[in-house]
Amino acid sequence: MQGHVSQDTPVGVPAALIWDVYRGLELGRLVDKLAPEVLGRVEFLEGDGGVGTIAKLTLPPGTPGRGYMKERFTKIDDENRVKETEVLEGGYKDLGFDVVRIRLEIVEKDSESCMVRSTIEYEGDEKLADVVSHVNVKPLEMMAEIIGKHLCQNKSTH
Repeated sequence: MQGHVSQDTPVGVPAALIWDVYRGLELGRLVDKLAPEVLGRVEFLEGDGGVGTIAKLTLPPGTPGRGYMKERFTKIDDENRVKETEVLEGGYKDLGFDVVRIRLEIVEKDSESCMVRSTIEYEGDEKLADVVSHVNVKPLEMMAEIIGKHLCQNKSTH
């Protein structure tokens, strides 16, 4: 069984500006600074923000599962503004999925706005059909809103 969940979040900043944050380590740093109680704490275990980087997200209290998620950056496409990660342990892997990928794509709307398309792809045994409903992109949507708002308020300083 495989499937995906996706959500587009409008953001009032230029695509290039938000991509600069999303493509590397800055996204984790801003999540840590702006919303650790909502999205969790981020630490980088290895890598410099490029493909192969491993990040650990300590999830907020009350999150089901082990309370953390480790992911590896598997794709950073500057031309198409797409970043993909694969969950190594924790998170939705704890529900029993074999593969969990997160794709963040910045889609330009016009010179001053864009959308952050957040997608979670999963693969696993047919027995997981009843847990698929637990897979949601709400935290990624909230992250896009928080980062977008922060960048909007600080546009003049960039």
